[in-house]
Amino acid sequence: MANLQGKLEAEVELKAPADKFYKLWRSETHKMPTATSKNIQGIKVHEGDWDQHGAIKIWNYTVEGKSEVFKEKVEFDDDNMSFTLHGIEGHIFDTWKVFKAGCKVVPKGQGSVAKLSMEYEKYKESDPSPDKYMAVLIDMTKDIDAHVASA
Repeated sequence: MANLQGKLEAEVELKAPADKFYKLWRSETHKMPTATSKNIQGIKVHEGDWDQHGAIKIWNYTVEGKSEVFKEKVEFDDDNMSFTLHGIEGHIFDTWKVFKAGCKVVPKGQGSVAKLSMEYEKYKESDPSPDKYMAVLIDMTKDIDAHVASA
């Protein structure tokens, strides 16, 4: 049987300290459209609160010039400054059966490193891996870093 599960990983060097970068994801997600407007056009809380573990948010974003929607449930690990967005529904599920994106922020010198990951499961072997979504996440990470570092 074909292995339909996969994982993409990337590392992005950040100028911002780990705690500041994590804080934006942890409790200030509403600032994302300002920090990375070309990628994220809007986020709204569907259930729970901005900084609440297990909150459900709906994202309006652009990938390769196309507007899409992503609904996720967030899981925070404050001790490790990491979070996981568990996909619930949205355009992504046209192509993948399972989708979750995560980030762990690790202090490094004056700045930090964002370790990004995407875990997914394809419907069929010929389906693509979500490289274009990883490209968006990397670009977002760089924008957020610039936003946080200049704040």
